[in-house]
Amino acid sequence: MTRWLRAIGGRTDAEPAEVHRETIRVAGLSDAVFAITVTLLVLEIRPPGGDVDLLHGLVALWPSYLAYAVSFLFIGQVWANHHVMFDHIRAADRVVLLLNTLLLMVVAFLPFATSVLAEALRSGHEQRTAVVFYGIAFVVTALMFNATWRYAHRHRLVGDTLGPAGAKSIGRRFQLALAWLVVGTVLGALLPALGVALIVTFNVFYWFPIRGEGPRPRP
Repeated sequence: MTRWLRAIGGRTDAEPAEVHRETIRVAGLSDAVFAITVTLLVLEIRPPGGDVDLLHGLVALWPSYLAYAVSFLFIGQVWANHHVMFDHIRAADRVVLLLNTLLLMVVAFLPFATSVLAEALRSGHEQRTAVVFYGIAFVVTALMFNATWRYAHRHRLVGDTLGPAGAKSIGRRFQLALAWLVVGTVLGALLPALGVALIVTFNVFYWFPIRGEGPRPRP
């Protein structure tokens, strides 16, 4: 009888039910990583030392201020869009946990990439390499975002409060982010200032809400 019931349900002992977990702990860990990462950004700005004039030394740190602001705003909008994503992902399996962990790993790497960019802008050496390195970190972040959302949507881990139009809009926005950052990185290899400018405009655009991102009202 037990075997017959399992056969009707489409499962056997060799095929256990997939384990899905609530996402509250995923969001909690993610928020902690985001908070620590933005805090580490400011630690990369070193106060001027030696016998240089303090005002001159502080002004000369403008590349560090620029890199700090761009990275802080980028991580902030990643955090905001991460919330949008996990507002709708209602269950997490092992793959979602892995993809989110890889996303957080890249986010935690951004303070180092920021320090590399700031040093290159300050010294004037290897700026193309630094901008490409910085852009690649952003590209991988967007890549992991797309992978997480597409997997969750394809495997029906997204709640039914999000309509098809909203899901499509979120997916398109994440895909555009990846394309935008790839273009910015490539152009940064040719003109570093243009690459940084594209990343700055990316930050501005992605603070705007996504159409249909909110849950549908229940009947």
